[in-house]
Amino acid sequence: MMAQPEIRVHRIDTGRITLNVREIGVGTPAVFLHGITSNSAVFDPLLFGLKERFRCISVDQRGHGLSDKPDSGYGAKDYAEDLVALIRTLNAGPAVVIGNSLGARNGIEVAAMAPDLIKCVVAIDFTPYIEKEVFDALEARVKAGDRIFRSRKEIEVYLRDRYPLMPPDAVRRRAMSAYREVEGGFKPLASPKAMALTAAGLRDDLRPAFTKVTRPVLVVRGALSKFVSAAALEKSRQLRPDFPVLVVDNVDHYVNEEAPDVIIEAILDFTARI
Repeated sequence: MMAQPEIRVHRIDTGRITLNVREIGVGTPAVFLHGITSNSAVFDPLLFGLKERFRCISVDQRGHGLSDKPDSGYGAKDYAEDLVALIRTLNAGPAVVIGNSLGARNGIEVAAMAPDLIKCVVAIDFTPYIEKEVFDALEARVKAGDRIFRSRKEIEVYLRDRYPLMPPDAVRRRAMSAYREVEGGFKPLASPKAMALTAAGLRDDLRPAFTKVTRPVLVVRGALSKFVSAAALEKSRQLRPDFPVLVVDNVDHYVNEEAPDVIIEAILDFTARI
């Protein structure tokens, strides 16, 4: 039996910011963008599932993972300009962009900003019209996660409580990839200041970019999502009735981690039709 090819982990100096990426596969470039406080490793099941069809490039976005963590610049335009610089540096356009949460927002923004670099976007569980109380709760969770954990096991217990529908392998992947060892235990790799600024920036109005984007967009929602309500999704449908919508049963906000096979199939089907 042949060994599974390894994901190449390396840092890319874009001339604007240095970003850490995980890369595998050949074919059409596909850029994967994680959610707030997360990192590029959460997409590993998708990378392995799509590597025969795509050149998969999963990114630690600014302030996250092993990428640079500047003191400022965490608005939608900042993230989008990073992605423009990365795609151009890697000569990876036009690219399919697959994003969850923050990554979905950033995918929409970059498609509106630089449509020549984007083939299409799969926007997982982030739309316009997200309610204020949802962002209030997110900021509280982000702040609560900035702490020292005594062991990887304690991290896993915390993550299982925070993400009750996430499979054990996905929880372990987060526990192993998103924390660094410090004196007394482990702390998140994501910068606390960057996370606070990013959470505040997520409140910015996505409607202008959502309205402007001309590239095909697949909107995905977890049927049990507490982040994108059914009402927010319906208003987004009315704003862009041309965007196909996929609602995935029995999953919450982290659709790509909770149902990776469904998302792999959706990406293959969507990209084959455009």
